[in-house]
Amino acid sequence: MRKVLAMLSTAVVVVALGGASVGAAPDTGGPEDFGPGKLVWSSCNDTTTPALQCAMLDVPVDYADPRGRRIKIKVNRLPATAPKDKQQGPILLNPGGPGDSGLWMPAFISGQIPADVASTYDWIGFDPRGTNASEPHVVCDANYFHAERPDYQVSQGTSKAWLKKAAGYAADCTADWSWLLPHMTTVDNARDLESIRRALGAPKINFYGGSWGTSLGSTYGQLFPSRVRRMVLDSIVGPTISWYDHNVLQDREHQRRFDAFADWTARADSVYHLGTDPAAVVKAYRQVEAALRTDPVDAAPAPGRIGPAEFEDTFSGGGYNFLRWPRMATVLSAYLTAHDTRPLNIAYNRYAAPTADDGTFPAYNAAQCTENAWPRDWEFWKKDQAGIDAAAPFYTYNNMWYNAACMFWPHQGNQAGRLKITGKGLPPVLLFQATEDAPTPYEGGLAMHDALPGSKLVVQNGGSFHEILFHGNACLDDTFTAYLRDGSLPKGGGRIAKTCAPESEPTPVYVTPPPALTAKSATAPLAPTDPEAIRGSLR
Repeated sequence: MRKVLAMLSTAVVVVALGGASVGAAPDTGGPEDFGPGKLVWSSCNDTTTPALQCAMLDVPVDYADPRGRRIKIKVNRLPATAPKDKQQGPILLNPGGPGDSGLWMPAFISGQIPADVASTYDWIGFDPRGTNASEPHVVCDANYFHAERPDYQVSQGTSKAWLKKAAGYAADCTADWSWLLPHMTTVDNARDLESIRRALGAPKINFYGGSWGTSLGSTYGQLFPSRVRRMVLDSIVGPTISWYDHNVLQDREHQRRFDAFADWTARADSVYHLGTDPAAVVKAYRQVEAALRTDPVDAAPAPGRIGPAEFEDTFSGGGYNFLRWPRMATVLSAYLTAHDTRPLNIAYNRYAAPTADDGTFPAYNAAQCTENAWPRDWEFWKKDQAGIDAAAPFYTYNNMWYNAACMFWPHQGNQAGRLKITGKGLPPVLLFQATEDAPTPYEGGLAMHDALPGSKLVVQNGGSFHEILFHGNACLDDTFTAYLRDGSLPKGGGRIAKTCAPESEPTPVYVTPPPALTAKSATAPLAPTDPEAIRGSLR
C-alpha cells in the first residue's frame, strides 16, 4: 500500500488536537473529570415510533478544560421492554460520516432483529457534536454544494476555481467556528460517548458503528476499554492509515465498482441498449458527461443546473449501494437513446441534490483534516492525483475536490496521525467487512482484526454494500443477532472467522419516469432506511 503520508508510527507522540497520545495507555480521564450532564427524557413526538424518547446532554467543548465552555448533544432512546433481569443495558449507535445523524437508528436497527433480543437493550442514537439537532449546529458556506459547481476534471481548467472554493470554505468555517473546530475529532466524539454512558448511569455500554463509526467505536474502546460490554464494527476504516491514503484506496475501489456497473449494464443490453461491451457503457457515461458541459440540465426542484460535477455525484453512490444501478443505467439510456433528461433529474434529486446544511460536511472536515497532517502544496496534489487518476478515472478528481479544504484547514494534527488502536483490555469485538466495499476497502477490516486481539472477522466474499448488515442477508444478520443475544461469536480461527455469500445483483429494469416532474416525483434525499440509500457516507 502506498504511503504518501506516513502511516501511524509506533512511537509515543502527543496529538495536539486529540487530547490523547498515539501510544498512550487506555485513558480513564476526560469525562470522569467533571460531573456528567443530566438526560431529561421526554417524548420525541415520533408518530411512527411513539416510544422514542429525546434529551439533550451538556458536554465540554474541550475535555482538557472540563469546566469551560459547554455544548449540547442530541440523544434519543428506545427503552428496553424486557423484564429488568433480562435487560442487557444500552447499545449506542453510530452510522458514520463523520457527522451523520444516528437518531434514525434505534427504531430501525431494533426492528431488524428478533423482538426477544431487541427488547433486552436500550437503543441509543445521537447527533455528533456540532451537527444536526445538537447545539450549536455548525454551518459554514451553506451554498457550497449548490449546483452548478465547477467541473471536477482538471483537464477542464477548473482547478483554480476549486482551489478558491475550497480555501473559501475553510476560511468561512474558521471565521465563525475556530473555538469548536479543533474539538470535533474522533477522540472528542469518543469522549462524548463516555459522557452519554455516564449520564445513562450504565457501568458499561454496547456499541454498533458503521463506516467512520468503526473508527469512533475502536477509539472509544482504546480510551475506555473497561466500559465496553460488546462492540460491533461494520464496514471498517483501517486503524492506522492516514485519511489522505484512505481516499486513494477509495478511488481504486470505486473504479472497480464502476467497472462492475458497466459490466452489469452491458449484460442487460436488451433493457438499456447501450451495447454489450462494458467499454461501450463507459463511453456512454463519458458522452453524457461531455454533453452536460455545454448543455446542463435544469435541476428543479433542486436549485441550479446539473452539470458534469452534479452528474458524477449522481453516479458515485453506485459504489456504496448497487441497488442504484437500474436507475443509473436508465439515466444513460434515456439521455442517449431519446434525449430524455427526466431520469437524470430524478436521480440527481434522489441521490445527490444538496439539502439544508446539517453540519455533516463541517464535521467531516473537522475530523479528517485535523487528525493527521495533509499535504499543503497544490503541486504535490496535482502530480500525485494525476497518477491515481490514470488508473482510477471514475472517482479520483471527484474525491480530491471533496477533500480539498484539508489543504487549507487551520487545525491540523501531526504526522503521527490518529490514536493508536491496540485493543488492550477490550472484550472480543465482532467485525463485519465486504470484500468489494469501496468507501471502506477490505484492507481496513483485516487491519482492524489484526489490531484487536480476540476479535472475530466476518467477511462477505463478493459483497459490496457499504455497511453490510440489515440488507436481508441471514448469514450476516443472524451472526449479529447471536452476538447481541448472549455474546456468541463465530467459531472459526485465523483472520477470517466466518464467510457469508453476497446478495444477488439487482434485476435490470428501465425505471420509467413519471409524465411530469414534480417535487413529489423527484424526491430528495432518500431516508437512511430506504433500500437505495447510503448509510454512513465516509465520502
